Amino acid sequence: MPFRSIVGHRHVVDLLTRAVVRDSVPPSLILAGPEGVGKHRVAVALAQALNCTAPDSKLRGSTGSPRPEPVEGWTPDAYDACGVCAACRRIEKGTHPDVRVVEIEEGASIKIAQAREVIALAGYRPYEGRRRVVIIDPADALEKDAQNALLKTLEETPPASIFVLVTARADALLPTIRSRCPQIRFGGLTVAEIARVLVGVRGLGEPEARAAAIVAGGSVARAIEAASEETTGARSQALALLQDASASRDPRRLLERMKTVLALDRRQGGGATAAEEREQVTLSLRALASLLRDVTLLQVQRGSGSSRDAASDLANADLVEDLERVAASLGRQRAAGAFAAVDRALSALGGNANPKLVVDWLAFQM
Repeated sequence: MPFRSIVGHRHVVDLLTRAVVRDSVPPSLILAGPEGVGKHRVAVALAQALNCTAPDSKLRGSTGSPRPEPVEGWTPDAYDACGVCAACRRIEKGTHPDVRVVEIEEGASIKIAQAREVIALAGYRPYEGRRRVVIIDPADALEKDAQNALLKTLEETPPASIFVLVTARADALLPTIRSRCPQIRFGGLTVAEIARVLVGVRGLGEPEARAAAIVAGGSVARAIEAASEETTGARSQALALLQDASASRDPRRLLERMKTVLALDRRQGGGATAAEEREQVTLSLRALASLLRDVTLLQVQRGSGSSRDAASDLANADLVEDLERVAASLGRQRAAGAFAAVDRALSALGGNANPKLVVDWLAFQM
């Protein structure tokens, strides 16, 4: 799990790699950002970079000490941990004596006794590595007493130890904790980045991976949960709706098509709950918003005479031919208005609006 295995977050990888090369990694760090975007993987990659034992590692000079500065023309990947030495393998497996990962089950909390245990551990010099690394994930699970117990250690961290606090809720940490730890912010991953993970790691096909990535809100974890036939079907439904909207301006016809494609009438007759109905309509409208975003991008590129490969910037690159046809028949003003309407419809669904009423309204806005 070296830095080169991290999908996205190149600014974070660059920043941390430079700090490792210069031996300037802060003694305590907060890695903050949405759930499921790779914060934990980055924390483990940092522990590997600090403790890799590969003899030819460019992370260190010929004396074994960190380089004071990267050489000219450097890239982060050239100064990465090897990922295959005994230390790197043990860190990834969670068995390295100098890398402690504090994890808990969902909904549980980290007690003061656990905090005191890692505080005591950090007081000793590394057993076999160069740096002792304590990773707490999620750090927002630390109880108030446990956070207070950590304060003095974070103020005066032992010279060979580093604390990495991983959290999706940095505001749940005490202000005194946040003030003592530099914070590195993570954003969500792009659809293309998430799809790459799902294809490469989960073995999904490209259409299924992109369909799940579109509704995942930048999170690989949510994409994995969403990877299902239902999600793939939602994108197909959204494309069908968009094609119908581009072919006709009759809102009544579009409304009937929406009800048919979204199967609202069948769901009502089949006893589907309002929550289930809302979830399915939300999936389809999120996919529709993504398709409309791609359509407007294609229209802008065509209008500017750009020679760039249009598909390279699309969330739904595998549907580029269908989207090109929609972009050609759906005017820019109408596409922009439709995108705004879908966004409002999603907000209404998030506020527990009736899905049928939302669909009725949207049909007359498209």
